[in-house]
Amino acid sequence: MNISSSRVGILRCANYDRKSIRECINRFVDSFPFTVSRGTKVLIKPNLVAARGHDGLACTHPECVAAVAEWCLGQGARVCIGDSPAFGSGVDVMKRVGIADAVASLDVKLVSFTPGEKMCLAGGASVVVAAEVMESDVLINLPKVKAHSQVRMTLGVKNYFGIVSGWRKAYLHQTVGGSETRFAEMIVDLLAIVPPGMTIIDGISAMHKSGPLDGAAYPLGILAGSLNPVALDTALLDVVQLESDRSLLWQECYRRNLAGSILDQLEYPFLCPEEVRAADFSIPAVLSPIRFNGTQVLRSIRKRIQTVFRALQ
Repeated sequence: MNISSSRVGILRCANYDRKSIRECINRFVDSFPFTVSRGTKVLIKPNLVAARGHDGLACTHPECVAAVAEWCLGQGARVCIGDSPAFGSGVDVMKRVGIADAVASLDVKLVSFTPGEKMCLAGGASVVVAAEVMESDVLINLPKVKAHSQVRMTLGVKNYFGIVSGWRKAYLHQTVGGSETRFAEMIVDLLAIVPPGMTIIDGISAMHKSGPLDGAAYPLGILAGSLNPVALDTALLDVVQLESDRSLLWQECYRRNLAGSILDQLEYPFLCPEEVRAADFSIPAVLSPIRFNGTQVLRSIRKRIQTVFRALQ
């Protein structure tokens, strides 16, 4: 991915009406600009953390996924939709949170990520990236605006951690998560290996107070997009009024002097952050350890085994 753009589109979107979301997408891609050629293999990657316990709030909304899929199909692209959830398989989560139903009439393929090539990142961490990611020509990143109990906010950059296949994410939490700095370095390193694309973030109904799974709904009422997830995150931190230096991932982007990490250098073709600023968006004050405890790891493994057995029945 080429981290260079300083342009961030922010638009109001009051509800999950697919037509309204499509209108926002059209405005974004015209402004960036962003094009997809006929026959291009596009992977749409929503945030599918898990299906349990949150009535879909923790995942990218089905209508956002469907609207982006419709736009891609309109360009003549071949479209897959997938992610590597913390619990369960991508397809199982998409069925349970309503994404499968939302795209049922569309010519798209739902995929559960499978292990691909083992890659050594610039910082030295080894990761197994999903085969579906590296086989795609374009990756459209569809995160959700959420508070996060381990890194304070999960936005565009953090959503790329889902390109790591299956239980290997939990393994990296264990092996790298003992150091907040190393964990942030690893996630930012992923930006160098992902296919080109864009990020559109679901901020219509955001999650605050806690997260990424069990927070409360916050009616932020926006969609935002950029070709540069770093720039997008910098702008969204300003929207929710979180001091950027309290974000572990932003700190790492700024340390590397990545384009988009300086708020004053961003361009806004539509709304500026101060026009949609959240007055009372609540962020976890005290962070939980990034390294999982044994119970969390065993639960993740058990969920994946159960998913495999269901698929075989």
